[in-house]
Amino acid sequence: MAKASERAPVLGPAFIRLLARFNDEGTSPAAPAVPERLAQWFDWNRAITLSKALDNLPPAPEPGATYDPAQDAEYAQVRARLSAATQAEIDLSPPRNPSPADLELPPGFAPYRQHYLTQQRAMQTASGRLRGRLRDMLARQSPAKARLAEVDAVMEATLSPREHTLLSHVPVLLGLHYQRLYDTVAHDPDDAPASEPPAAPTGPWLATFRQDLRIALLAELDVRFHPIDGLLAALRTR
Repeated sequence: MAKASERAPVLGPAFIRLLARFNDEGTSPAAPAVPERLAQWFDWNRAITLSKALDNLPPAPEPGATYDPAQDAEYAQVRARLSAATQAEIDLSPPRNPSPADLELPPGFAPYRQHYLTQQRAMQTASGRLRGRLRDMLARQSPAKARLAEVDAVMEATLSPREHTLLSHVPVLLGLHYQRLYDTVAHDPDDAPASEPPAAPTGPWLATFRQDLRIALLAELDVRFHPIDGLLAALRTR
């Protein structure tokens, strides 16, 4: 009888579980306590800024647009556009001027890495612009919501650099996932002499990888839009 896997399930959001599967190290570290992790990310300057946002009266909002149902439509358009981009065809042309880092990637992975990085930049730009605009609208609704908008601004300034650093590792994990699939399914080193270059990646395993890449992009999109969902919920509350 086959031995059951001793790997414990990874706890956390779907995106974290997906990345753990890509990593496949056979370990399942305990999920860190959120307050403890936030305490590591907040230096004393940020802590003071957050305290002021919570305790002091928020500044008077500047004149500008206010919330209306059209904002929901714009949100839906932005998110639908980013979601559709994850399903777009991937340009599989090799880099024209490959860098040393590109040459170290698994065979054929460079276009997928570039595609993921392009989609990440698009998500970061669109979500950041939308988040700032909704936050400005929230500040115009009431003093209590202005305070919430101020707290969100502090949290974005504090956590966005950490988020950017952590999300930059996703293409690396995808590269490990790609290499593992390539090694175990698509490539048998006994099939060709060592002097021959690796064959162009192909086969059902590649379709599996492409689907996993798109799932990762959609999961990251959800993560990036969580604060925006919260701002919209606050804007709709009277």
